[in-house]
Amino acid sequence: MIDEVDQRLKSWVRRIAGDAPVYLGVPDRETVEHGVCLYLLELGPAPLSRGGRRTPLQISVCYLVTAGADSPERAHRLLGELVFAALEEAEFEVDLSPVPSAIWAGLRVPPRPGFRLRLAVRRDRPQPVVHHVRFPAVAPLAEALLGCVVGPGGKPVAGALVELPALSLATRTDDQGCFRFPRVPPVASVGRLEVRARGELLALGPEVLAAGPQPLLIRLPLKED
Repeated sequence: MIDEVDQRLKSWVRRIAGDAPVYLGVPDRETVEHGVCLYLLELGPAPLSRGGRRTPLQISVCYLVTAGADSPERAHRLLGELVFAALEEAEFEVDLSPVPSAIWAGLRVPPRPGFRLRLAVRRDRPQPVVHHVRFPAVAPLAEALLGCVVGPGGKPVAGALVELPALSLATRTDDQGCFRFPRVPPVASVGRLEVRARGELLALGPEVLAAGPQPLLIRLPLKED
């Protein structure tokens, strides 16, 4: 990340200084007198951004910027152009306070005009991966639907056709007039039930099926023999 800042600052200096050499690294007599020197002086904390997203990791980097040329006048002009160009950059923090003499002593170069340039370095944290679990549609639990069909006097009606048209299911009553659908949705969602026998038709809606206890007792209005 910091090396990207190095290259960014070098490109920025070249836009201002033209063909002047740009150096990175510890300044020495050669670099401070014959071009622009960008020396990474220190690392420091940077304010954390606020927002709904996860906060990126941030630090600040501080460069010591010096300028040299073949004459003091040209060096001063170049340094001034760099300072004012840096002040125009919203992301740059320009520190014009005097560079402590201890820094020059540590670098083993005579004190000279310069300024410090700070900017933030960010590294985005990876966003947590949210796995959206898609559950398959769950059909209502299947259950049996059973009942008996009787005629006048409670006599079982054998061979009656019992249908659930909405489910395309059909069966017939046995000798005891009983029928059974082994696996159907709850009665409230099966639609109507139709019973046919001896030319008679009886249709029961789902509300009637749900209201009655099981097994269903269906009285079919047949003519007595």
